[in-house]
Amino acid sequence: MMAASNTATKQKSFTDCRGVPVSYPDTKAIEGLERAIIMSLSFRGDAIAEINKVLNEHPDFIMGWLFKAGWLTQSMETRIYDLMVKSLGEAEKRLKTANDREIGHYEAVRAWVNGDFFGAVQKWEAVLVKYPRDLLAMELVHYADVLLGDIAGQRDVVARSSTLWDESVPGYEFVLGFYAFGLEENRDFSHAEQLARQALAIRPDHPYAVHAVAHVMEMRGRQTGGVRFMKERANKWGTSNFANHLWWHTALYHLDIEQYDKVYNIFDTHLDSRQKDGNKYEELDASALLWRINLVGQDSGDRWKHLADKWEPAAQDTLYAFNDVHAMLTFVSDDRVDAQNELLSANERYLESASDANVAMSREIGMPFCLAMRDFKNEHYGDCVDRLLPVRYMTHRLGGSFAQRDIIGWTLLEAALRARRFDLALALANERTALKPTSAQNWRAVARAFKGLGDSSNADRATAKAQSLIHA
Repeated sequence: MMAASNTATKQKSFTDCRGVPVSYPDTKAIEGLERAIIMSLSFRGDAIAEINKVLNEHPDFIMGWLFKAGWLTQSMETRIYDLMVKSLGEAEKRLKTANDREIGHYEAVRAWVNGDFFGAVQKWEAVLVKYPRDLLAMELVHYADVLLGDIAGQRDVVARSSTLWDESVPGYEFVLGFYAFGLEENRDFSHAEQLARQALAIRPDHPYAVHAVAHVMEMRGRQTGGVRFMKERANKWGTSNFANHLWWHTALYHLDIEQYDKVYNIFDTHLDSRQKDGNKYEELDASALLWRINLVGQDSGDRWKHLADKWEPAAQDTLYAFNDVHAMLTFVSDDRVDAQNELLSANERYLESASDANVAMSREIGMPFCLAMRDFKNEHYGDCVDRLLPVRYMTHRLGGSFAQRDIIGWTLLEAALRARRFDLALALANERTALKPTSAQNWRAVARAFKGLGDSSNADRATAKAQSLIHA
């Protein structure tokens, strides 16, 4: 009995800085894991390289392997899949020494590897219920909910443990950042901004808190304030690909008020990965911005060619529908018919045989949008409208944020205008102005719809409104 009691005491004494139990009895290993977690949360440094250093010295540190496998789940790229599986396998070899928290992390990543993304989230949530200060579990659930388009989950995963965190707990600013973004996506804009700015008061170089404020300003149409807010903090974003995403947000403000020269400057300076290795996250933002530039009638030069080159090796991945639609953006824009057909054929085969969580995302939103983009580029605008109109209220199932998915609604509106379906176009444009009346682009669309309907008086008024916003 005494030996068992001593063992229990020994195991209980090893925790991280938030009091969450760790089975591996070495403080230096636990501190190394904390450094890697903070790198992943702050988008600074190389979290995988950091945990690799720890694992080289402590190969039996199961939580180190689980961090590595868990963090790699968020990449959603085929090229990292084998490394994720290998890391999970290393954790599996050491399960006999794991505590219940670590077993929960293992089961979550195992579900993810098997394609059960929603099941993985439930496993991480179960860990959080028992260990509400498990910052890694909270991080992985929140990011996974963003990937999967679970809007309520992005907020509620933090709310469940909100009374158990405060400024005395290390990492509290990251919890505030998650909660702020979840609140913003659920349209609780004031509370979201309040918490994001509180997080920035604790950690001024917190990119995800900046990101939450950026989303609030985007959704509320605070373009000039958004530009100022972002540029005042740009020197604190770091140099990760998440910093590029923040530049993408800045470009959206400029695009809304037709400052096209500044949009191009941001693209060429921060989003063009021609001189970089590039990865999917970077290329997602670049593709999404160029498509929007084209939607408003601006030329993109030769920028599509480079992006299509980057996406073409991933044409048959079928790993994540959100990636597939951005790949398709580049293929249709650069007239790569073979790449389009490869992507569509791969997805058709995938939908016939696969059963993972991405199947529904691809079937319901991914494939309709891919086909709609091809219709749009081929000037079959009516077909584009007919594909997108029935799914416009289901787009959250594609994943990402409201700001990212707005590309679908914007494409639908532009297709309706070009298809001369002006009644529908006016209705869609009115929706957009109601949500964001400070957008010159939205009023331009209203004007074009009225003009198409032969109502020159209202068209002129809408044009004047757009002009007033550009010069504000």
